Amino acid sequence: MTKQESVNYIINTLYKLYPEIPVPLDHKDPYTLLIAVLLSAQSTDVRVNKITPLLFEQADNPYDMVKLTVEDIREIIKPVGLSPMKSKGIHGLSKILIEEHNGEVPKTFEALEALPAVGHKTAGVVLSQAFGIPAFPVDTHIHRLMYRWNLSNGKNVTQTEKDAKRLFPKELWNDLHLQIIWYGRDYSPARGWDLDKDIITKTIGRKSVIKEYYKQKKS
Repeated sequence: MTKQESVNYIINTLYKLYPEIPVPLDHKDPYTLLIAVLLSAQSTDVRVNKITPLLFEQADNPYDMVKLTVEDIREIIKPVGLSPMKSKGIHGLSKILIEEHNGEVPKTFEALEALPAVGHKTAGVVLSQAFGIPAFPVDTHIHRLMYRWNLSNGKNVTQTEKDAKRLFPKELWNDLHLQIIWYGRDYSPARGWDLDKDIITKTIGRKSVIKEYYKQKKS
């Protein structure tokens, strides 16, 4: 299969498996999504979805959030990990949204990445999922699968994002980044991987990865 045929096969398979694409993090608007994505760094979406209702009950907009102290926020979000940094980030970015953006979440990479604790991936998720602006945020699942599918060299997430944007049509980026995440979780995880269930990797995967899989299975 040529690279283009592989890409088409991936797109078609993902749309068959995920015609409706759920958003992993519970939110009701751009602000609550931004906070949820920030909290999800080095944590699981399941854990974040348990904590955000408690936080948003106290404050679901920047004006109420700045009324809480950093310590108040930290107490609530402790279970998701990295709470000292994340609580400062949430309080700090809420203040900046009020002072510089009329309490609204901005719609550009530049403005989002200027906010405390907001990196490139977080900005990409907010732009794509809250505003429908094409972006291809790369998480661990996408990084792993782009390598397994022989579409990127696995060197770093920056390279993986470049390759994904080059290979996949722009109008599909927002769907695909979510579909690949769900596929990675459901069929191609890092641990407990069963290649027989992972139809995409089995069909178009990197030969060395497949060879290594069977070698490990034998040992």
